[in-house]
Amino acid sequence: MTATGAGGAVAGGEDGGPVTSLEPRVNPTRSVPLSVLDLVPVGTGTTPADAVRGSLDLARHAERLGFTRYWLAEHHGMPGIASSATSILIGQVAAATSTIRVGSGGVMLPNHAPLAVAEQFGTLGTLFPGRIDLGIGRAPGTDPATARALRRTAGLLAVDDFPEQLSELTTFLSGGEFAADHAMRGVHAFPQAQVPPIWLLGSSGYSAQVAGVLGLPFAFAHHFSPANTVPALELYRRSFRPSPGRERPYAIVAAAVVCAEDDERAEWLAAPVRLAMLRIRGGRPGVFPSPEEAAAHSWTPQERAAAENATASHIVGSPSTVRAGLDALLDVTDADEIMITTNAHRPADRIRSYELVAEISGLAQARPAAPVATPVGAARSR
Repeated sequence: MTATGAGGAVAGGEDGGPVTSLEPRVNPTRSVPLSVLDLVPVGTGTTPADAVRGSLDLARHAERLGFTRYWLAEHHGMPGIASSATSILIGQVAAATSTIRVGSGGVMLPNHAPLAVAEQFGTLGTLFPGRIDLGIGRAPGTDPATARALRRTAGLLAVDDFPEQLSELTTFLSGGEFAADHAMRGVHAFPQAQVPPIWLLGSSGYSAQVAGVLGLPFAFAHHFSPANTVPALELYRRSFRPSPGRERPYAIVAAAVVCAEDDERAEWLAAPVRLAMLRIRGGRPGVFPSPEEAAAHSWTPQERAAAENATASHIVGSPSTVRAGLDALLDVTDADEIMITTNAHRPADRIRSYELVAEISGLAQARPAAPVATPVGAARSR
């Protein structure tokens, strides 16, 4: 298998098989911004500190290559992911770069008090004005027990609570005032900064419709919910109502991509993703495995089918194969932007994958590395 089903999966195919009808094209259907989604993977034989250093290095490369955004995901209770303290990592990435937008993909709002999120992102906006994005999701990003520990409450928030949380957050960020009978009347978030663009994240029609009704930009998790991609995007665009500063809908589609010099090499690098997914879905999350571990695993037919089905939408292969996969994804989603998540055991392989994607997509390349940003108010070395 050299290319997993980008186009077929989005269009509703359920066999999880490879795309066989796509011919690589010289140029993508159209040029759209490309961005990065990072989970800060912790690989076998490495430490979380190694993972964070690798992500800072990747962010600097992404900026040089011309990627638009660098978002970090929030997950909890997973030893193979070091992005749980998302707002802290956003500050570190923003400080290590100077022009690329940095944000959350996303902050899982039910895990946090809206006031705390507003304070954190107000601080980030103060330190890095004009560069911070706030992506918001309504899923916990973890198991129920860990979610309860994060929230310090015996019950889980209902879906109906999310709009109220989101309303509180936007009020805090904008410096607005609550209604006279609201429990938060008189409460304000400080520091106040330029309000970061708020994105709504989702993997279903619910978030898509909320984003549309509120006139927010929307980011869809195609990499793990491909069957819902096209219906959710259609619902988002159909539900969209213009809002201040946003006259038209804007949709990011997040895709899992592994690109290497040839298909065989890319499949070797992508195999650990399938093993990691198998372990997670089996309730045995661990550190991110190496290609050697994936090759040595004794796959049962059922395991192999489950792993391939879970990664059927992933785009894996040589530059021409990946170009065809991205082209197909754009064809069926009409996305305004593609956000790429690449997990590889070796940081160098992850960086190389993004380099190859930048080359086939026509991004600005080989630009001089920008100087490291100094947060506002920090002393500069002489």
